[in-house]
Amino acid sequence: MRYEILGPLQVIHDSQVLQPKARKINTLLTILILRINQVVTTEQIFAELWPTKMPRRANAAIHVYISQLRRFLWGNGNRGHIQTSAGGYMLSKGSAEVDVDLFEQDVRAGQEHIRREAYELAAEAFESALARCRGPVLSDLRESPSISTFVAWFEEAKLACTEYLIDATIALGRAPHTIPELYALTEAHPLRERFHQQLMLALYLADRRADALRVYQNARQTLVDELGLEPGNALRELQHAILLGDARLERPGVMLVSGVS
Repeated sequence: MRYEILGPLQVIHDSQVLQPKARKINTLLTILILRINQVVTTEQIFAELWPTKMPRRANAAIHVYISQLRRFLWGNGNRGHIQTSAGGYMLSKGSAEVDVDLFEQDVRAGQEHIRREAYELAAEAFESALARCRGPVLSDLRESPSISTFVAWFEEAKLACTEYLIDATIALGRAPHTIPELYALTEAHPLRERFHQQLMLALYLADRRADALRVYQNARQTLVDELGLEPGNALRELQHAILLGDARLERPGVMLVSGVS
């Protein structure tokens, strides 16, 4: 069995894709997945399912939802995966997989490959991680506070993974291939200096030094206008290195991991 929450909630069981139909049951199962192998108290479930106003018969509703979830997970009535504990319920992981755990494993593997300068393997690991995202994450369940927090965390983790993948791609000598995506990323995330830094380096390596310096000026103007801040050290030092034609710019694998200084 595999629980998938990097997109619409779904459960893979015996090669079948299963999805609960009721939103409250979807929310409850997602909360149990997020805290798999941990007891989720009844009070916590109340706060997740009804963050603004709890119904009068909330306890009874939870019992019904748990019963329906057990039937959903095990058509034969086996209740082993959802265990009742004093004050709450726990989803037992057993031999099941959770896609967000697999995502994190891929990212860790990619980071280790980068440390060993095995950039091809790193790129493969980061691509595998990003491929696990099937679309907008739990977009219909974000009224739950914990799910909303998880979505915010994952969006940041996904962007960081994208940065790592671009690092590996540039280090492999494929800088020009990253330029269109980096222009889109800097447009979508104008305050994220790392994407500007990567775009500057990719342009420089594609013999577009003037464009690289223009990216710096645009990024600086955005940061000053939006936050009243000058660019950070990494961006400023990269601009300086480009102006000087620093030989270290020809070793992007080293620079992207450790910075230009």
